[in-house]
Amino acid sequence: MRSRALQRKPLVLATLSVAMLALAACAAIPTIPVAPELRSGAAIQPIRLRGVHGRLSARETRRILARFAAQAPNAGAFDRHLAIEQAVAGTPLYTGNRVSILRDGPQSFAAMFGAIRHARRYLYLEYFILQDVHYGGERLSDLLIARAHQGVRIDIIYDAIGSFSTPDEFFRRLSAAGIRVRKFHPIDPLTAFTLNDRDHRKILVADGSTGIVGGVNFSTTYQSFVPGSVTLRRPGGSAHAGGGSSASSGSGAHSPRAAKPVPLWHDTDAQIDGPAVVALKHLFEQHWREVGGPADALVADAAPVAAQGDQVVRIIGSQGGGALRPRYYATLLAAIRSATSRVWITAAYFVPTRQERAALARAARRGVDVRLLLPARSDSQAALDVQRSYYAGLLRAGVKIYERDDGMLHSKTAVMDGVWSVVGSSNFDHRSVLFNDEVDAVIIGAKTGEQLERYFLQDLKHASRINPAIWRHRPFSDKLRGYFWRIWEQLL
Repeated sequence: MRSRALQRKPLVLATLSVAMLALAACAAIPTIPVAPELRSGAAIQPIRLRGVHGRLSARETRRILARFAAQAPNAGAFDRHLAIEQAVAGTPLYTGNRVSILRDGPQSFAAMFGAIRHARRYLYLEYFILQDVHYGGERLSDLLIARAHQGVRIDIIYDAIGSFSTPDEFFRRLSAAGIRVRKFHPIDPLTAFTLNDRDHRKILVADGSTGIVGGVNFSTTYQSFVPGSVTLRRPGGSAHAGGGSSASSGSGAHSPRAAKPVPLWHDTDAQIDGPAVVALKHLFEQHWREVGGPADALVADAAPVAAQGDQVVRIIGSQGGGALRPRYYATLLAAIRSATSRVWITAAYFVPTRQERAALARAARRGVDVRLLLPARSDSQAALDVQRSYYAGLLRAGVKIYERDDGMLHSKTAVMDGVWSVVGSSNFDHRSVLFNDEVDAVIIGAKTGEQLERYFLQDLKHASRINPAIWRHRPFSDKLRGYFWRIWEQLL
């Protein structure tokens, strides 16, 4: 979602937009070189694999990776792909995880509220948009306060722009109950503050053993279609500054006469149970220290997290701004470049960089089945216009493009060769590379890969494939809008 947090504050929005344009003018997408492992004869570095008790032996690592390589269409390419990813991601693979794919608001809210309800020691919540949503007849604030009164330590980080329209009363209630709340990059014209560098992550960690990541915020956008929730509607109008949506304050329902129903938002989360959650915990704690959170609020895990399944997971935390460590961007490029059979991507906002377009086109030309599932409508018309402006070149290369039109597409997923999958907060755009702090989970293995491919094929039933011959003859005005908005694509 693109943020609607400022839609009722036009003066603030105008001021921030001008400042964001000025700041973005100095930003540049980093060039990611082709990894040496993709060149013939290059040595492949040993893979690091961690389990319940730390780093696994070389023999254990070889045994586990051989099992996954056997599931790949090309075992040699699979080994090479892992080596490339390790080189660019800089984080270990964790084995012993159970991964559950969560579809749309109902499944994600059920998992989120369930994890909060079953936590015994502590909860970490880090969200671009944090609103007082309802699920199953229960309000988020009431549940969090009840858990805090029951002795669960709760720490929360939310983004200042993503949650701009959330009433202060929501955060005051949480703080009064002893919940520690911190705002990421507050908006304060009297001090040095950052507009573009936002915390776009969606992280929930419960007791260090259960984690939820993906595209779903605690946002009322999803609420109209969640059983047991109140029916919320959003006012008309549009504005965006960053990656996310903030449809309403979450404090109640709007009058049906004053607004139209919220369209169905399609989204994807992943619930991870097992040792990989420690990486999510560390990412949260890093941000917690950066936003001035007290160290004594953080909770040390008493014992290693037990194995919950057989999935191998890598957590990638990217940072924008001055740090400019686009680890996920480099990882995604490496995955596309090393794919041998299939590259299936679902992207809520498709504003690709030059290197991403080149990687997709080259993959299609070498015979890889490259498919893009993209939105037919968006809360950012500018992003949609830029998205469509890049179709012609990709179609000529053999990329298959589909537009889903039964609601608003917000998922950020990819599956390569049926064995490399990712679910996270990063959009396929410049903003997620340049400005946002993001989190993405890479899952290695056919189990999750096959599940995501099955969901992808199901989603294609609600989409229309772009016909290259017809697309060439679309109205000139449509082409003109796309070329115009490309000027500002770093902000989309």
